[in-house]
Amino acid sequence: MITSLTQLNPEGLYTYADYLLWKFEDRVELLQGKISKMSAPSRLHQGISQNLSRMIGNALWRSGCKVYAAPFDVRLPRFSKHQDKDVITVVQPDLSIICDPKKLDDKGCIGPPDLIIEIISPGNSKREMKDKFEIYEASGVLEYWIISPIEKTIQVYTLNEAGKYVGTRPLIEDDTLTTTIIPGLVLDLKDVFAD
Repeated sequence: MITSLTQLNPEGLYTYADYLLWKFEDRVELLQGKISKMSAPSRLHQGISQNLSRMIGNALWRSGCKVYAAPFDVRLPRFSKHQDKDVITVVQPDLSIICDPKKLDDKGCIGPPDLIIEIISPGNSKREMKDKFEIYEASGVLEYWIISPIEKTIQVYTLNEAGKYVGTRPLIEDDTLTTTIIPGLVLDLKDVFAD
């Protein structure tokens, strides 16, 4: 039984089947089979996540779509088969919005959410900006928001017909944000960043 992260080879390749056997306190994700340790979120990070979860949850009420906050496993399989041994990417986005109930099971989500929101913490910006960006784009996540609590900005990327993300200018505290994923949602970013 694996009870400590130190028992694993940091250069090894792992699957979701392996991940399910790990019994340690550290929070990790699998990015293309590689272990990626998650940092503990700051109070500011958690405040933004709670604000968004409440506002988005209210907008989604009775819509058929659901919002889930981390920790919540999102499994992005390589093949159409969804066997645990075939899944090498397991992420825990800060917020996941899923509109297809067939993607939900007791373990979390299997397949790409419609919208993923990641809030950058110190030490994870490279992962959010590059590694996860590429994974979410290739997996077909329709929209990806990257939030910087320190700079109080949100970058929104939308998947185009060619399967590539197209970004908007960074949104700041004075802006409002809308999305086609959640019709009727209008986020005043002052409220998102409110402490």
